Amino acid sequence: MAEKGKILIADDEETFLYSTADLLRREGYDCDIVPDGNRAAEMLGKGEYDLLIADIKMPGNGNLELVREMPRLAEGLPVILVTGYPSLKTAMESFQLPVAAYLPKPVEWATLLAGVQEAVQKFRFFKVVRKIRNRLQHWEEDLKQMEGTSPELRPPGSWTTIDSFLSITFKNLIDSLWDVKNMAQFLSAGRSNHDVCHLLTCPRLTFLKQGVEETVEVLERTKNSFKSKELGDLRKKLEGLLKTLS
Repeated sequence: MAEKGKILIADDEETFLYSTADLLRREGYDCDIVPDGNRAAEMLGKGEYDLLIADIKMPGNGNLELVREMPRLAEGLPVILVTGYPSLKTAMESFQLPVAAYLPKPVEWATLLAGVQEAVQKFRFFKVVRKIRNRLQHWEEDLKQMEGTSPELRPPGSWTTIDSFLSITFKNLIDSLWDVKNMAQFLSAGRSNHDVCHLLTCPRLTFLKQGVEETVEVLERTKNSFKSKELGDLRKKLEGLLKTLS
């Protein structure tokens, strides 16, 4: 994925299509271009994008059908609509759809660039949060399965398997924390130190930090039961991670 983001531009007006893609590439974005809504839907099904810029009156989007299909084609993907024929009807309809901006042509470059930057940043943060949510859901399911397994029912010699299971589970939690930290650093580019601190202490990160604290407590309470050097080392690493987040 491009460092700044990957954008799909769909427009049957070649001048706008090629010039916009060229300007965005100069800003560091990776851009694909298509001339209609059908090709756009095909490209969205093949690859991952951070933003769609789409014309309203082009073939395949005359009634905003491309935008209406976005939840199925690419969940959460923001859309910037551009049109040479702005109307109250299309503007009102777009407000009820996953549209980040509605811009009449000719589009001011500064306005478009600002909209692109904001939409891409928000979507990248959305993807990280979704990734963390999925990881936590899997983690919760794994812990429920383990909670329902009585120690007396485990076969002899199964502790190594359990150690591996726990190590993988806790690794998912650590990866989630690093995802949030890296995203906060990405979003903080060009912001004040106060804004950066606010991002690093967001509710999601606080929730994950609490999860690590509870994990450390469980490892401490059960250290005599597991008798595992690996889990002991893991507990120390988690404690070290907590110090860096304090």
